[in-house]
Amino acid sequence: MHVTFLGTSGAVPTTERNTSALMVRREGDRFLFDVGEGTQRQMMRFGTGFDVSHVFLTHLHGDHVLGLPGLCQTWDFNDREDTLAIHTPPGTRRDVEELLGATGARPGFPVRVNEVRPGDVALRGEEFEVRAFETQHRTSSVGYAIVEDDRKGRFDRERAEELGVPVGPKFSQLHRGESVELDDGTVIDPEQVVGAPRPGRRVIYTGDTRPVQATKDVSADADLLVHDATFASDHADRAPATGHSTAREAARVARDAGVKRLALTHISSRYPNPSPLQKEAREVFSGRCFVPDDGQELDVPFPDSE
Repeated sequence: MHVTFLGTSGAVPTTERNTSALMVRREGDRFLFDVGEGTQRQMMRFGTGFDVSHVFLTHLHGDHVLGLPGLCQTWDFNDREDTLAIHTPPGTRRDVEELLGATGARPGFPVRVNEVRPGDVALRGEEFEVRAFETQHRTSSVGYAIVEDDRKGRFDRERAEELGVPVGPKFSQLHRGESVELDDGTVIDPEQVVGAPRPGRRVIYTGDTRPVQATKDVSADADLLVHDATFASDHADRAPATGHSTAREAARVARDAGVKRLALTHISSRYPNPSPLQKEAREVFSGRCFVPDDGQELDVPFPDSE
């Protein structure tokens, strides 16, 4: 799984940071989370490719969606034929449809707009799903969790051979969870040669939000949490008033959830140097914590590979 931070600024872009957008590449799929103004240029600039099958909107404030009409128009110019699925919070389907038609013309390719509520599975793929979870902003909003299925346990070839299992198809049967019978009638069960299931990866993207219990719940032991950290403590009073979080609050969520990495994003333009936010977060969260730059890439390894 590979993450590219396309836009890490708050509501106002800067010369260094664009408005909100995150690209996640998993196997052959590319998913785009939020589409701030200028996202398609960021995609070109950082070489993510345009083969996006699903767009996940956390909410419909302009800094998260104004890049969508232009991106769809570019797809149109490029003769896109594949269906685009847009996932959006409750009560916002019509607004998204109107946004897509803002230039007076609808996209020439199929577009499916899907409203999702907290707890819904927005997308069920092969061995993973994208779940919506509750966030708290000033409008209808959700966050998204990419959650992979557990993987098969490790196959102990040496033990299998000790038990007399011949090299070949019976190895695969055992790894699939099927018992096998040897030539002498001995039955070998999978649990004799296959370890416990291994967890898949989990990436959490909050969008704009106050720190909420739902984020902690869905982020338990997550490999990466991308959390709103609009303000440092010097503007802590602004966070609840605007429906955002401070870096310190984001760090508390990460600490309580036991995540492995915390990415602080949606950085207010009042912080051209974001080091105070990172410093505050690191005072609370002892895991890997960083403020990503636009274009920064991150590989998310399996939990048992680090």
